[in-house]
Amino acid sequence: MEDMIKGNHVFAEAALRAGARFYAGYPITPSTEIMEYLSTRMDEVGGVYIQAESEQASMNILTGASASGVRCFTASSSVGMTLKQEAISHMADSDLPFLAINVVRYGNGLGNLQTGQSDYYRDTRGGGSGDYRNFVLSPYSLQESVELIAHAFDLGDKYGMGAILHTEASLGQMMEPCSFPEMKTVERRPGAIDGTHSQERISPLFRDRFAEALEMKERYKRAIENEQMWKDEYLEDADYVLVAYGLAGRSVMGAVEKLRAEGHKVGFIRPITLWPFPEKAFAKVNPAVKGYISMEENAAGQMVDDIALTLKKTEQRDKPVYCFTYASSIPTLKRIKSDFIKVTNGEVKEVY
Repeated sequence: MEDMIKGNHVFAEAALRAGARFYAGYPITPSTEIMEYLSTRMDEVGGVYIQAESEQASMNILTGASASGVRCFTASSSVGMTLKQEAISHMADSDLPFLAINVVRYGNGLGNLQTGQSDYYRDTRGGGSGDYRNFVLSPYSLQESVELIAHAFDLGDKYGMGAILHTEASLGQMMEPCSFPEMKTVERRPGAIDGTHSQERISPLFRDRFAEALEMKERYKRAIENEQMWKDEYLEDADYVLVAYGLAGRSVMGAVEKLRAEGHKVGFIRPITLWPFPEKAFAKVNPAVKGYISMEENAAGQMVDDIALTLKKTEQRDKPVYCFTYASSIPTLKRIKSDFIKVTNGEVKEVY
């Protein structure tokens, strides 16, 4: 039987069920319940819980845990994730996997405590110095969060990369029925530091940076080819395709059903991996499609750029791309339908 459970508690429990036994973090609204839950629950499963003195410190602590081969994770929100970027960049340089749960809150700088999708650029572009990437997965429900957290850990171990669960404040604070898999036991990663030897990759000295760059490029190429995830519907006959992720994607899925019932030929793409962006989904779209509409919970539009970049690689490069942004609110079905009609009536100008 599924139990009603709060989103932040789901994220924490799902990580434990996936075999994570080390957590380091620092409290920040709206993600703090993750830490509170783990402060007792981690001990129950025989793991290690650390509340560090800062966001930066917590991520540096995670570096040591990952170097020791332990499945480890942290959680924060927006500005807190920004403070972690230096350590995340160093972990990327050493091929150290981790999971970071970002319960996104809206706005620049400190922002506010409302829900949002303002962190798309930073999370999908690496965020720190260098040109690395992390896997970025965005759930639209709490049950999907459970599945994606386990998958994120597996991806990190497989590719030697970090993974970010890109959620949002409303998902972390809401309650839904949710079930969990049995507890998984995960062995330490082969080749990790065990107190008897060092590892050249973790040192900045005596390394062939050019060879590493070629290997990194090839690894990211494999990830882009093999790890794209998305959900879609009604693409084959669509005049317009609505694109949205997370809770906005959840609303768009419902709105598309209502619009089709009213006779509009619309489809949707809901990206699940924000990196790698699900370019393959666009190959399924009706060649005669009239346009794409990105619907985002931010101020200026961010994912819209990846839609346009994707189309540049296809024969649909000249199709218009529109964007509606809803700042710190989840778009309602009524609002989505209204904005869609504005596009069909020629009332708004495309972004690309």
